[in-house]
Amino acid sequence: MQIESTRARSMNETRNRILDVALDVLGQNPDAGMGDIATAAGVVRRTVYGHFPTRADLVRTLTQRAVSEMTAMLTEVNASDAATDAAWADFVTRLWPLAHRYRVLVALRRGEYGAEIHALLGPLDETLAELVQRGQDSQVFGRHQPADILSQIAYTAVFSIAANDRSSGTLGARAATITSLLVLGVPEARATTLADRRP
Repeated sequence: MQIESTRARSMNETRNRILDVALDVLGQNPDAGMGDIATAAGVVRRTVYGHFPTRADLVRTLTQRAVSEMTAMLTEVNASDAATDAAWADFVTRLWPLAHRYRVLVALRRGEYGAEIHALLGPLDETLAELVQRGQDSQVFGRHQPADILSQIAYTAVFSIAANDRSSGTLGARAATITSLLVLGVPEARATTLADRRP
């Protein structure tokens, strides 16, 4: 039993290492193959295929992991009594490290796995739209776009800034917070104040 438990733990650690490395490799080159990921993870291709029979399985697992982490974060933010613009600012602050980690999903969403990634992100997209709708209903967010579209534009802005912040690190969570709040129709002074309150 002890040997089996040790083996299962080792397999799980290898699987998680492959996923972590895949995010880095695909983040640098969304077209990277399974062989590239295996090399970067320090394992043979057979090991990668043992955990993820196809590249689609790997991308699906990465997406499910991202959705799980981001949904938990957004659920926490939604449960607070904060005004919707403050709740959004809190969400972006918490999302920022994940946006760096999962930025590749934005690129992959535009490619061959787009439909599947879009479907997996569906529940998260709905929750984002609900938050924006609440902001529109309370006149905190603008009505220049429907809530579902506006939430996607603001959310994508965070990932776009993360993708362009890799090397210099000069933009950061503050810029992502202000930009996404401006997209949502929050006045610049208020957006800046909310961004500056974040830790």
